[in-house]
Amino acid sequence: VLSSGINAEYGGTTIVGVIYKDGVVLGADTRATGGSIVCDLNCEKIHYIADNIYCCGAGTAADTEFTTKMISSKMELLKLRTGREGRVVSALRMLKQYLFRYQGHISAALVLGGVDVNGPALYTVYPHGSTDKLPYVTMGSGSLAAMSVFEDGYKMDMSEEEAKELVANAIRAGIVNDLGSGSNVDVTVIRKGNVEIFRPYKVVCKKSERKGDYTFPVGTTVVTSSTEMVPFSALNVTDEEVMEIS
Repeated sequence: VLSSGINAEYGGTTIVGVIYKDGVVLGADTRATGGSIVCDLNCEKIHYIADNIYCCGAGTAADTEFTTKMISSKMELLKLRTGREGRVVSALRMLKQYLFRYQGHISAALVLGGVDVNGPALYTVYPHGSTDKLPYVTMGSGSLAAMSVFEDGYKMDMSEEEAKELVANAIRAGIVNDLGSGSNVDVTVIRKGNVEIFRPYKVVCKKSERKGDYTFPVGTTVVTSSTEMVPFSALNVTDEEVMEIS
């Protein structure tokens, strides 16, 4: 409980990104939580910004969704005004200035990736507006487990298949080691000129089948007492009084 008396609930997520030889691969799990409750098994955490730019979101689901929708709208207006494809740094500047204005009260931790005239680019954006530019990044409650996979398996100029498998293994590590992350692995591959979305790329937490039969015959539970329900039509009116409302 915070000093203001508001109950704080903490969710969980694992989001990652990596630059490979020809583009960027983004990855995310699909579990959405509210406190200790799993609210959604198949939540989409990789958001569209522009045709060549996508963004993974961790934090409050509503904040990440509507922040990325707003920046996507601004990027489309910029494209119409300039007649050029949007650059990743343009989206980055809009995101960081917007989040800094609210001093971290918008709970959106983002992994921004895309391919533009300058080649592939990958950034992290923290809720208070600070940013990093790195060849591979992780964020969310499962980020430490994912980063251990990246630090072990990353290499320069990876092929697309190697990058996809590395991202999938990083998200899987987050899912297995973090209770706030779970379900499936979503992967988005951003290349020069096209984007490919794998949803899901892999299923990690598959719901198991029931092994036993949990149906019980009528009479299994002993009835110790019962009350007979009397229908309303069977009731007789013995006294009636009309009250006037002044």
